[in-house]
Amino acid sequence: MKHRIIIAIVLLATQFSIAQSEASLIEKTLQKYMEGSSYVKLEMLKSAFTDNGTLYLTGRDGLFKRYTPNEYVDFFKNAEKGKFNGRDAKVLAIEVVKDIATAKVEIAGPERKWVYIDLFLLKKFDDAWKIISKTATRVDDN
Repeated sequence: MKHRIIIAIVLLATQFSIAQSEASLIEKTLQKYMEGSSYVKLEMLKSAFTDNGTLYLTGRDGLFKRYTPNEYVDFFKNAEKGKFNGRDAKVLAIEVVKDIATAKVEIAGPERKWVYIDLFLLKKFDDAWKIISKTATRVDDN
């Protein structure tokens, strides 16, 4: 009986360690997204997504549309590259299930004049996690 308990504890500890390791790798992908969009590092931003990823966002025209990662990256193309644009981002949650994950990120504009919650779906490819889908909604009082 003692051996079964010890084996169960070791298995749980191993699973926890693996989940923590995967969450760390996912956070690296999210950092590429956050830094790429906050400092207009377009290649870094694009590298966080799969080529065939989908983004479901409300555009400046108020219409809810589907975008490709390339179209999303183009939102930032006229901004000064490498300069902080005021977008503060922080990871709020990550949940991993084997080779898929969800993540929740808060994005706040300059001086928190606007705040969005971004939700991501991620997939593990070989040893790297990539964003396969993203959506967002504005949550501030405006």
